[in-house]
Amino acid sequence: MNDDMHVGAMPVAESDAETRAAFITRTYSHVGGALLSFIGIECALFATGLARDIAIAVAGHWYVALGAFIVVGWLASMTAARAQSLPVQYSALAAYVAIEAVIFCPLLYIANLYAPGVLTSAAGVTAAGTVALTAIVFWMRKDFSFLGGILRWGGFCALGAIIAGAIFGFNLGTWFSVAMIALAGGSILYTTSRVMLDYPADRYVSAALELFAGIMLLFWYVLRLFLASRD
Repeated sequence: MNDDMHVGAMPVAESDAETRAAFITRTYSHVGGALLSFIGIECALFATGLARDIAIAVAGHWYVALGAFIVVGWLASMTAARAQSLPVQYSALAAYVAIEAVIFCPLLYIANLYAPGVLTSAAGVTAAGTVALTAIVFWMRKDFSFLGGILRWGGFCALGAIIAGAIFGFNLGTWFSVAMIALAGGSILYTTSRVMLDYPADRYVSAALELFAGIMLLFWYVLRLFLASRD
């Protein structure tokens, strides 16, 4: 997350109402398209049997998957902050959706195999949480940019905990998932606020990428928490 993104470009918040409405519509339609693409890729991976192969390959290396999930999210955020041309924005969004689908695959496979129904529950909670957090920003019209430093610090702490867990062999339990759900919620508040106040009108694909990243982070840890409750 970059507080200096789009320096020199006029924020959409300073545009007329029609431009702002078009920007919001385009942004969230692309978020919806990213989610549908993610689901489509997962369906293809499961239908072809690749989901099982990926899950077997990752078995015993969950810390790598956890670390990759956070690092890829950071890279996506930095790309979204810097991408200017539409082709670059679309390429970044498409690449991120594809990578997320592969990273998610083992977790989804295990959830589907050992906890039938938990995917629907986790998706429902994620959707409800995202709608609620988005509504808070739209209703309050508050600038949540102050969360940027907190989110960066929390992300570094989370990555440090993952690395320490991999080295020393301790388990990142329920409280880690709860903390990461809080971090993901903060990310959605922060990004939604940035989308409304700071993004230029031509960066709707980049805005969608950042929002999609926050939703995926929330879904990942909600699902992990649901799976832990089934143990």
